[in-house]
Amino acid sequence: MSVFMDLNVLFSADRSRLQSLVETAAHLGFSTVAINYVFEPTTKKKQEVPSPVPISELIGHLPVVQGRSRPIKVLNRLTVVMSEASHFRPNATEYRAFDLLAIQPTTEKLFHTTCMLCDVDIICISVTEKLPFFFKRAPINGAIDRGVVFEVSYASALRDSTMRRYTIANAVCLMESCKGKNVIVSSAAEKSLRGALFGLSDADSKEAVSSTCRAVLLHAETRKTASGIVYTRISQQDTLQDCVGSEAPAAKRPKPT
Repeated sequence: MSVFMDLNVLFSADRSRLQSLVETAAHLGFSTVAINYVFEPTTKKKQEVPSPVPISELIGHLPVVQGRSRPIKVLNRLTVVMSEASHFRPNATEYRAFDLLAIQPTTEKLFHTTCMLCDVDIICISVTEKLPFFFKRAPINGAIDRGVVFEVSYASALRDSTMRRYTIANAVCLMESCKGKNVIVSSAAEKSLRGALFGLSDADSKEAVSSTCRAVLLHAETRKTASGIVYTRISQQDTLQDCVGSEAPAAKRPKPT
């Protein structure tokens, strides 16, 4: 059974609105959503990275997912709109408060840098304007090889016809470059839009809101655990067995003759 996720629900100070969006997502069968805090630094003055509001304070009651017996999972996500390379600080401690980390590059050079070097989970594709550059296979493949995914959001496509043209045109260009792989489709809107409009096949459309989203969560866990270094944890059962073993009498060795 597929697990559906929406990893881009825009943060709002209106708690009732967020509660309603999460309840709608759970009713539609989404098992996981991410509250997205968008941070757009400027060169004029120093700005502080926003701190995520604890989920327990943000969402009063987590609704149960339709068709499942457990409540919806809510994550925190930070998206940095990068118009200069200095806007993204790889070792910033503020980033650690978020479950997911995304970048929206605004130039071709920054897009290339993000794909090849930046340690993030998601690369956002702008859909509110015509992209000032073309997608190239080298950076696209570089990001895919590193387990990073590209995100297309369809909220803008629901606002007006101009935004819809930009959304579809930019998404189709991306699909042609990455062949529909490592792409997630997300939205802060209440109405869904079929992925086929973005040039995705039915199978890729399903992956864009299910298995590829799950890959994002796994990539985020890897990024936060020393770049994928495996760690082990001794369970209580193993500890008990070790204690019993250490208390057991040692076998008698035969005396030398």
